[in-house]
Amino acid sequence: MSLTSLSRRARISLAAVAAGSAAVLGFAVLPSSATATPAEKPAAAAAKSEKSAKADAITRAQMLERAATWLTANNGSQVPYSQTDVWSDGYRQDCSGYVSMTLGLWKSGPNTVELASNRDLTTPINLGDLKPGDLLIDADGSNTTRHVVIFEKWTDDSHTAYSAFEQRGGHGTDHRVLDYGLASGSEYKPYRPNNLTD
Repeated sequence: MSLTSLSRRARISLAAVAAGSAAVLGFAVLPSSATATPAEKPAAAAAKSEKSAKADAITRAQMLERAATWLTANNGSQVPYSQTDVWSDGYRQDCSGYVSMTLGLWKSGPNTVELASNRDLTTPINLGDLKPGDLLIDADGSNTTRHVVIFEKWTDDSHTAYSAFEQRGGHGTDHRVLDYGLASGSEYKPYRPNNLTD
């Protein structure tokens, strides 16, 4: 007996039984035009969606308050600097991990290059447009020369220096006056985090 000699109803029933058996055995029944792709592992899929998800909005004041917490988070001292260690809050203890913490980005945080290049995270701005919570990023060079700092405010109307928060090698979390990015031709460029609100 051939399949063509069976009634239409019998052929449909037989196809349903075959599909059900394949499902029980873990096979997918796809039309011939479909292309099967391997499924992502659950952890990898979750990490991918977490990293691609935009961060919740945060005010400039909230960001700076978060920045100040690492000044005393280590039993009254600053969080020590490390490119490999992660602090108790889940963020990497380097400059980009610190900025990620202040912005509420995914843990352990994007690196400095991604902070500068990912338009979901930041947007380039003009130096004269800096506001509290904006970033000055040097994304050139290697992991020993790249850096990001958080702009707090100009020290005076001359705009020749500003106070900033940073996580720096050999020291840890710091709040001090800087002039990174102010000299002509500086590798530091100004960026505005996209999830900051006024």
